[in-house]
Amino acid sequence: MTEAVASGCPMHDNVDRRKSAKLAAKMTKPDGGAHWVKKPSVARAILRSPEALQAGAGAEMLNFENPEHMPVFFLDGADHRKKRTKTQKFLSPKAVSEQHHTIMREVTDELLAEFQRAGTAKLEDVSFQLAIEVVGEILGLTNSDQAGRAKRIQRVLYASIAQREGNFANRILKFQQAFHTGNFFLWDVLPAIKARKKAPKNDAISFYIEEGYSNMAIVVECLTYGAAGMLTTREFIVMTAWYLFEDLALRQRFLDGDSKEQINILLEILRLEPVAAMVHRRVNAEVEGLGEKPMPAGELYGIDIRAANVDEELVGECPFAVDPDRAQRQRDTGRYLSFADGPHNCPGWQVALHETRIFLEQLFKLPGVKLDREPDMSWNEGVKGYELRNAMISCDKSA
Repeated sequence: MTEAVASGCPMHDNVDRRKSAKLAAKMTKPDGGAHWVKKPSVARAILRSPEALQAGAGAEMLNFENPEHMPVFFLDGADHRKKRTKTQKFLSPKAVSEQHHTIMREVTDELLAEFQRAGTAKLEDVSFQLAIEVVGEILGLTNSDQAGRAKRIQRVLYASIAQREGNFANRILKFQQAFHTGNFFLWDVLPAIKARKKAPKNDAISFYIEEGYSNMAIVVECLTYGAAGMLTTREFIVMTAWYLFEDLALRQRFLDGDSKEQINILLEILRLEPVAAMVHRRVNAEVEGLGEKPMPAGELYGIDIRAANVDEELVGECPFAVDPDRAQRQRDTGRYLSFADGPHNCPGWQVALHETRIFLEQLFKLPGVKLDREPDMSWNEGVKGYELRNAMISCDKSA
């Protein structure tokens, strides 16, 4: 009898099969000068603290003349709450079910029809195109050519999160960032702004215009939501698909389940394989639990999402098992720290989950669908998470 069975593990297996574990163990580390937080209780206390300020990802280097026009990701306190309340209408469960489900299904149908005609595809290309179109619809980036928009968005997002050492390399990087951002603005954002000024829609750019945002502030908003909603969702789709391709029983449970069951399965995979491994906060108050004495106010903390999400203190027994019933048994939502927590939890988590759910449900209904090549895995230091590339899928060709 194995230790897992003897301990009453509901899945009868507590083997660590996380695909990104080895790479993440090597690459996950906090920013310089930050305290490494792995204990879930301390992590949640920091994330939920009203004295915790967003840090990392350039948050402490941005300064906008009008705080109301600063991206919600970089705001704190009353300014953050006010902005989050205003913009949440585009990302709420109601918006997802009543407005975004339609575009998710339409784009999924288009992409999978194209996949069936070709009979083969790179999974990350399909998932990225889906993420671009869904987030683009939410933002209002719909007045430029689809293929060109995808390329420009990819270039500007990667340039915006890239990091290089050395003065000369940094100068080149800044030039590339400016060039790609300018291209993105001229070909994608500006046409959308002009169209919304003539005929506003129920999207973010129409809202930004109504609120008096400058063109630059609108570009920054689009890039902020783009990085969060496009880059990370692409990896999430590929990772969850990889699990379902390998585990036939889990895949069948996913296909047989209702939307709630499907979400539980996706959340369990994400718990084990969070796309963002670490987030940072600066806390203007004492923090207890990291040592014998409280840490003084003003310290920087790196919250290890991966470590917390496999800690029995947070997730219960057999933390390495893929257990879709875990959250219900614990009377938890199943999110754990996968989308962070507290005021700065991911605002678009509902969009990412349902977008992934709808796409995978349709993908796995295709005749003959299979994974021909497992993805290559690398690390993106800008988002502090894994990247999955060159996953080749195929299916029976349509007539």
